[in-house]
Amino acid sequence: MAHSRDDLRIYWNKIIYAFPILTDSMLSDCTTSEYEEVLQIINGLGIQIKIRDMVHIHIEKYLRQNTAPSFWAKFSKVEEEVKGFQLFKAAVNELYESFGSFLPIIKRLSILNSHCSDNTPIYGERDVMLGFKQLLRGTLLSQLPIEYHVIINHFYKISFNVFENENSDMGEDDMCSGCWNDYKDCNCAYVVKVFHDTNRKLMELELLERLTGSVLTNFIQMRIESHINKICTGTFDVSYIESLEDWLETTVMSWLTRIYCAGKSEPPPDDRHTQNAIHKFKQKLSYYLYHCYTKLRIDQLFSIIVDYPDSQPAVDDIKICLDKTDLRPTLCRKLQNALETRLLHPGVNTSEILTGYISTIRALRHLDPSGIILETVTKPVRNYLRNREDTVRSVVSSLTEDNAGSELAEELDKFNPEADDDAEKEEAWDEWVPDPVDADPKINAIERKTSDIISMLVNVYGSKELFVNEYRTLLADRLLSQNAINSVKEIRYLELLRRRFGDESQLHFCEVMLKDISDSTRINALIQQEKDSLLHSNPFNSNAMILSAQFWPPFKDESLELPDEIKQHLENYTKSYEALKGNRTLIWKPHLGNVNIEVEIGDKKLDLTVSPFNATLIIHFQNKPEWSLEDLHKVMKVPITVLRRKIIYWQSLGIIAEKSQDRYILVEGNEANKSSGAVNQIQEMICEDEESESVMASAHDQREGELQVFWSYIVGMLTNLDSLPLERIHQMLKMFASQAPGAECSLQELRQFLDTKVKTHQLVLQAGMYRLPKT
Repeated sequence: MAHSRDDLRIYWNKIIYAFPILTDSMLSDCTTSEYEEVLQIINGLGIQIKIRDMVHIHIEKYLRQNTAPSFWAKFSKVEEEVKGFQLFKAAVNELYESFGSFLPIIKRLSILNSHCSDNTPIYGERDVMLGFKQLLRGTLLSQLPIEYHVIINHFYKISFNVFENENSDMGEDDMCSGCWNDYKDCNCAYVVKVFHDTNRKLMELELLERLTGSVLTNFIQMRIESHINKICTGTFDVSYIESLEDWLETTVMSWLTRIYCAGKSEPPPDDRHTQNAIHKFKQKLSYYLYHCYTKLRIDQLFSIIVDYPDSQPAVDDIKICLDKTDLRPTLCRKLQNALETRLLHPGVNTSEILTGYISTIRALRHLDPSGIILETVTKPVRNYLRNREDTVRSVVSSLTEDNAGSELAEELDKFNPEADDDAEKEEAWDEWVPDPVDADPKINAIERKTSDIISMLVNVYGSKELFVNEYRTLLADRLLSQNAINSVKEIRYLELLRRRFGDESQLHFCEVMLKDISDSTRINALIQQEKDSLLHSNPFNSNAMILSAQFWPPFKDESLELPDEIKQHLENYTKSYEALKGNRTLIWKPHLGNVNIEVEIGDKKLDLTVSPFNATLIIHFQNKPEWSLEDLHKVMKVPITVLRRKIIYWQSLGIIAEKSQDRYILVEGNEANKSSGAVNQIQEMICEDEESESVMASAHDQREGELQVFWSYIVGMLTNLDSLPLERIHQMLKMFASQAPGAECSLQELRQFLDTKVKTHQLVLQAGMYRLPKT
């Protein structure tokens, strides 16, 4: 059947009338009967598919050129939150109205598509309405402006503030914390209405998650972070996990549920999609909550450790969060850096480092019972302590401190060697869990979990003999420096150490040392009671501390020539002792002990307890009021440098004055009173360290002496073999010097000893090989 040009124009006008999208006007409409008539006409012409495709193109063009630009035009960057709230509301309302105007056309397009023979999906969907919504979303998102999130963030920030504070009670004159208006002008109800209406429209357009999802996520994460920082910073004695979880559930998730459910408190039971979306959002935000809280606590972990055990609730929170996050490596790295920065430098005393190390052990033991984190984090601390010369002395001093606040003394006191027997270990076999993947396979898991604080400190050096020997040295110091010795306390410490370290030979030596003290008291009393003793002719009394030389640690080698009357007195005491003990005699250490003297100058009298050195020094000034350091050196057999340092003690008391360079005189009469009054305030400040110096050789010095035994072996090796690496020297020493005193020598200790020899030019190190220098 043929049609004229006029007929075709009439048909085309009817098509435009049915699909006004093909023109610039979208206000036309037609009845269903008129639309069916058009379909019959175009069916007769066989052009349904062409018309459908033309409508598709024009709809897409209209959305791209009109709808999307009009929507995004309202997303200009504004700083005012209220204005941004209004702009987002207006943009969504306009988009929703535009969507509504398309509904009749989409309905006719759906009918037209059903009459087409190919029945092609529209915009990827069989349902034309779903395809149109997908086209709308794609068109909008293809023109997404860079700062679109600013307006959306303002909208949800205001609504969240209103929701978060909707239950707070406000006085009539107060400002509403939701909308920040005066309470009488509160705008919260309007905000809630707009909030629910806007979200409902976005849900119908299926734009809510795609348009606001990332903005909502970022906004809520910022609120979570600010909330955590607000309530948790600087407070460690309270657990916050439960309160944070409750806030997330009752505030954040409740608010999100109302967004996705258009104002309802929970999604309908049959709405699986919404339920899944809310559930996924909750999982994501819960993880972020734990992650953010854990990062905050990790940054504060050094302070938490310092406050432990008062900060145990914070440690418990970290323990829970580590199981829910992947921040374990971050914790190890940051805590290790914090320890290195704040503890491990020369400005911190060894005792303070040990206190921090002990707190770290206790806190990390509670945080991670497996000991993996502790092993990883404290490795630099152990290395640093190993290189500090006074570490062992500080540890042993802390073990035997008198004050109740000593943590190591408490550890020593509560140690029970039977607490971890095999039977108890076997009972927990069903609770066994494998070590984490970052555990060191070379370290036994049971030892890592069960080693106590003292064991870990001993393991810094790897030798309990070193610690016991240092205790022996400290005990000797106390016994020689104290006028009144608390034998009961010292015996108690000795028993505690014996229980902790076993029956070490050095502890047996300590037992003999304590016996020497009691025996000395008894012998002194017996000698003084002898009526025919030569001591009765002396103008002063003496009490000797008689030591069994082979059981006491080495003393510092110092020379001191005593005055003749003192030497005579000591000889008389020796004769009395020989008469009492028969075949035994005494070898005096003139630089050790204390001397009680009375100094009288003018109207002033001083009762002092000084060292034998200072007593000898002032006695020489009694016989001769003026001395040069050179003359004192010849008489006392003491180096001039030592004399110059120690004479300051008597200068501080105003008894001796420096007349000229290295020449000193005795200050007599009223001059002594004047000068002593001027220096009385600084008397205890000057030379205090000199009087409290240890008379014993330190463990380090003793070990240096023991290592010197190896030197002859090393010289022989290098003489015969020319050059050797460190490992080879160590192996040969283990083989040939195993019977030498102090034969247990670690590779690290040997390296340090050989490096000392290199510094003194007794060895040459080249390409990792040690050799003797060429002569």
